[in-house]
Amino acid sequence: MQLTIDDLPAAIRDAKRALRADLPGYAATFRELEGDIARQVDVIRRAHAHGRDVIPVVPFADIAGGTVDPRAIAAIRTHGAVVIRGVFDPRQARDWNDEIGAYLDANRFTDRLHARAEDRYFGNLASGKPQIYGVYWSKPQVAARQSPALTRARVFLNRLWRHADGGRTHFDPDQVPAYADRIRRRPPGSTSLGLSPHVDGGSVERWLGANFRQVYRHVLAGRWRDYDPFDAAFRPDVEEIPSPAVCSMFRTFQGWTALTPQGPGDGTLQLIPVANAMAYVVLRALQDDVADDDLCGARPGRALSIRPEWHALLLDALVPIPHMEPGDAVFWHGDVVHAVEDAHRGSGDSNVMYIAAAPGCAKNDAYLQRQRAAFLRGESPPDFPADHFEVEFDGRGGEGDLTALGRSQMGFGAGV
Repeated sequence: MQLTIDDLPAAIRDAKRALRADLPGYAATFRELEGDIARQVDVIRRAHAHGRDVIPVVPFADIAGGTVDPRAIAAIRTHGAVVIRGVFDPRQARDWNDEIGAYLDANRFTDRLHARAEDRYFGNLASGKPQIYGVYWSKPQVAARQSPALTRARVFLNRLWRHADGGRTHFDPDQVPAYADRIRRRPPGSTSLGLSPHVDGGSVERWLGANFRQVYRHVLAGRWRDYDPFDAAFRPDVEEIPSPAVCSMFRTFQGWTALTPQGPGDGTLQLIPVANAMAYVVLRALQDDVADDDLCGARPGRALSIRPEWHALLLDALVPIPHMEPGDAVFWHGDVVHAVEDAHRGSGDSNVMYIAAAPGCAKNDAYLQRQRAAFLRGESPPDFPADHFEVEFDGRGGEGDLTALGRSQMGFGAGV
């Protein structure tokens, strides 16, 4: 599902005119919401200043045993993020890290980078691009995506959403389609390789797309307290502007799995752990100090930047994730603002596999068909730059490496 806009400035002006007309008290509503966000930001800043982890931490054993503390679940819904400890045995994660390194070296990956396709998705982020590799089909990546443990963790995450209401099912939380993504391998000492604060999964579409407006319907009607970031209604139906590197799947959570130890200062992930922050971003763009043809700098086909000139309040809550050990995984809601530290001041590589949580729905089924074809040919998945490095790689994961669960998650149904 794609959204096409011929005249962006005119479309923005028309959208803002209509949204303001539907919410005459947009300024007063924003001030109320701003007060709520400010309170959340203050709590986060105080906790971080006292050395307390803000991001909820859940042992995978609790997920496997169905014994997750209800307070932890409430915290995940408040903060929109979670660290899951011990999804994989640390030795397994370290072995995967070594195997990926050998896979890259054996196939002379760095020698091929000079001819890579340009990834423009992060083109307007101040800090540029971290060391993210366009590799999707190494055997460790295939194995991790289809693992029963990570599948169970992602079902748990899917089920945090309100996935059915009013007789309508928005998605199947127990189906976990595989979304093939990249890897990060960041050596110590690297600088100016981060990503400034941003949100994936739609930029100008959040104001211009009809289904995106439905996602934020309570906010745009002035009832921001009724907005639930975990309400799945309309989420799987949003339309994105076509771009070579914008996610075409509906993900309940973005995420990655650590292959090496890493933590604050190691050039790794930062979050603004406020689950309803997008309500603030949406209403901020409607305020009178923003030009009528501007949405606080949002650009089509790019990540949605969170900027100090417009969103300074949110940026005060930017905190690092807790220390991660190999085999731990971190997940964050698709509307949660995130960033990557500019400098890696640690002593070891900060390496991860990007593996998100996604549910079963028509949108994701459609993407699986295109992704499956790329997998069989060893090509880059449809959402990513068409480098196709792995077509000629030795040791690439293939159909024979899929378990029955993996086949299902890759869309290999009966007769496929």
